[in-house]
Amino acid sequence: MVTLNVNGREQDVDVDPRTPLLYVLREDFQLNAAKFGCGLGQCGACTVLVEGEAVFSCVTPVALLQGRDITTLEGLGTLQKPAPIQRAFIEEQAAQCGYCIPGMMIRAHALLQKNPQPSDADIRAALEPNLCRCGTHMRILRAVRRAARMMQTAQAGQTP
Repeated sequence: MVTLNVNGREQDVDVDPRTPLLYVLREDFQLNAAKFGCGLGQCGACTVLVEGEAVFSCVTPVALLQGRDITTLEGLGTLQKPAPIQRAFIEEQAAQCGYCIPGMMIRAHALLQKNPQPSDADIRAALEPNLCRCGTHMRILRAVRRAARMMQTAQAGQTP
């Protein structure tokens, strides 16, 4: 039995401690934003946050995660109240096929938590581990910049 804190909710799961987090999220908790891409930690489709750091859930065994906060894309916002990064990706139409987008949003969210005013070079460097073959890279950059502005406006107490 492994106890995981996912999206602020502690949950027990009866799995082999070596099981990759991605499988537990999708199969046991029905959190399907993180995707299986390569299974090798090379594409970023499975990216989630662990203690605020972007990690590849396809290669992270659940045994390493007990007592640590895990956040998936579902934990950032809701359909009714999306997080700034989610809203910005929607408004910039930054998704084409959408397969890589959850991982991109998670990694961008982690960047903005550490660097609320990133340069384009900062954004590109932060998103480099995540692959996108659809070619929406310029929209993704615009979305991250828009999310940064939304977050700054919200911190200033203004309506974005």
